[in-house]
Amino acid sequence: MSGQTAELAAWLRLTLVGGIGGATQRALLSAFRDPEAIFSAPPALIGQHIGVDRAQALLAGDCRQAIDAALAWAAEPGNHIIVLGDPDYPPGLLDIPDPPTVLYVKGDPGRLAGPALAVVGARSCTPQGASNAEAFARALSAAGVTIVSGLAVGIDTAAHRGGLAGPGGTVAVIGTGADRIYPARNEALAREISARGAIVSEFPLGTPPLAANFPRRNRLLAGLSAGVLVVEAALRSGSLITARLAAEQGRDVFALPGSIHAPLAKGCHRLIKDGAKLVDTVDDILTELRVEPANPNAHAPTPARDDDSLDPLMSHLGDLPQSIDQLALATGLPAAHINVRLLELELAGRVASAPGGRWQRLGKA
Repeated sequence: MSGQTAELAAWLRLTLVGGIGGATQRALLSAFRDPEAIFSAPPALIGQHIGVDRAQALLAGDCRQAIDAALAWAAEPGNHIIVLGDPDYPPGLLDIPDPPTVLYVKGDPGRLAGPALAVVGARSCTPQGASNAEAFARALSAAGVTIVSGLAVGIDTAAHRGGLAGPGGTVAVIGTGADRIYPARNEALAREISARGAIVSEFPLGTPPLAANFPRRNRLLAGLSAGVLVVEAALRSGSLITARLAAEQGRDVFALPGSIHAPLAKGCHRLIKDGAKLVDTVDDILTELRVEPANPNAHAPTPARDDDSLDPLMSHLGDLPQSIDQLALATGLPAAHINVRLLELELAGRVASAPGGRWQRLGKA
């Protein structure tokens, strides 16, 4: 084993022994400077810093198989293990209260250091919410801002796709081991992100999607970013946890407003009441981040279509999904006519279907 490999193996050993958390790891690093020095020290000296029981657990823990698997994974093209203190360690994470000792990165580690914005929101988002998330992410990426999100379905997926469309790219912070993809339906998206961006995890390889992992990874979403944009969130939402962590870390919090009747707007409205910045154009964010747009005219509001007022169906469709029965009652049109017209509008990208056989208008962010 080369010196560099032995050094990395010591870092992995420090993090892979069960029961030795981040605070204990950092206490040992503060006292001994690096893991090799820790494991070379007398047990009694280690015990002075973390207690006898934890010192015994650390030294007796057998994680050689996990270490070998991690070293083999890191030797594969595109895979990286970054440790606390490495030159490639993301500078934003050094400012958070609990920086990970080890990061597993699949893709380009350089994506973790540039200007970035986290874009998060509801998994069960509306079509308009997904459209807004992708449009904002696309415009931000065009201006060179990396889009950070969590690879979940819904808003996260739309944000990643928007990020991939521009030079800013995207980073996925996941709640499993870096060798696992969750949810499975985003496997193709994950491959594209690892090829053109980065997937990052603090969890050991093989870690399954445990519920407790996802709130914990949210602090990394916030820490890697200059701010957080919340697009559609209920009052009880993990996105609000990410926003709170961002605020506690001194990051900007942005929120898209919505209808007062929409459940998925209530979380955003709560954030705005609590001091988040209300945004309705990308320029609102770029100004706060002090980033110049790639195209000064790229983010101007899109004027309403002239013919919408002449189309009785479009004039009654809004941000809130409506059923065909509701539209028939509002317009006086036969249901059969509405079905045909909705299909035409869907093919034109102007409306989208929502759960429950309902429909809503699509607009550009």
